[in-house]
Amino acid sequence: MTEKSAPPNGRPPHEVVAATLRERIRAGDLTEGTRLPTQKHLVSEFDVNRTVVRQALETLKREGFLTDTGRGAPPTVAVPATQSEAPQTSGTELSERLYEAFRAKHVTIDSFSLTTETFNSALSGARLGVFDRELTPESVTVRVIVPSPTARLAIPRLIDDPDDPRVVERLHELQRTWTNALRLSLEGLRDRGHIAEVSCEIRTVAATPLHKLYLLNRTEALMGYYRVLEQQVTHQGEQLDIFDVLGIDANLYRSSAGPDCRDEQEASFVKDSQQWFNSLWDHISEPFPAN
Repeated sequence: MTEKSAPPNGRPPHEVVAATLRERIRAGDLTEGTRLPTQKHLVSEFDVNRTVVRQALETLKREGFLTDTGRGAPPTVAVPATQSEAPQTSGTELSERLYEAFRAKHVTIDSFSLTTETFNSALSGARLGVFDRELTPESVTVRVIVPSPTARLAIPRLIDDPDDPRVVERLHELQRTWTNALRLSLEGLRDRGHIAEVSCEIRTVAATPLHKLYLLNRTEALMGYYRVLEQQVTHQGEQLDIFDVLGIDANLYRSSAGPDCRDEQEASFVKDSQQWFNSLWDHISEPFPAN
């Protein structure tokens, strides 16, 4: 593999080198306290240039797999402190990951959810980062899929009468409110001159979302289940007892195909999730109605 050749899975060469060394450390092939092979050795082994090796080593140092022992000496293998794998709520996790995603030169975000309320709330941190010039992407491309207004959905619905149209009407009002807010929020970044290219397209599918999915820069997937609950809501002055879903407080589970990818199964989940979203978008989605 060279810097100019196509690396496995289309990943940048330094990510491939970092992933290989990371796996050797986890497997015990490179034990804690031992010296890593020299950069010259790694350049030869992976058939890359020294810059690629340095980038890979810097990645592993940030993750805690290596300690920098000084100039001229190979770093020492370390075992990073165990990081919490506990999922966070949608609002917290998505906000943090969106901020990191906006560090990319070209940002892509795909969202599959019920209304985009969580997406809207979580985007505020990244928007502030753009306004403060801490985040400087050149383009942002967003694709959103929500349920079709014409679909018969399993949830939400009135507890005593599944066919009562008021619950569906309320859902459609929420969809229009949040999708319009999302579009205006993103387009505002372009209109104010912060980002040169911004695209936000909303489409629908005739299906009930039982989970939410966010795909960031095609290297990260955040997925969470919609848990059904009983809830009282207000619609046009009326109190309605409905079966609804836990949205913004639902847990999100993160998978990565990037530098911090743990194994091929995790990378495959991200890849398959992206292909699943693309299949909906390309084959059965329809434009979100204007009114």
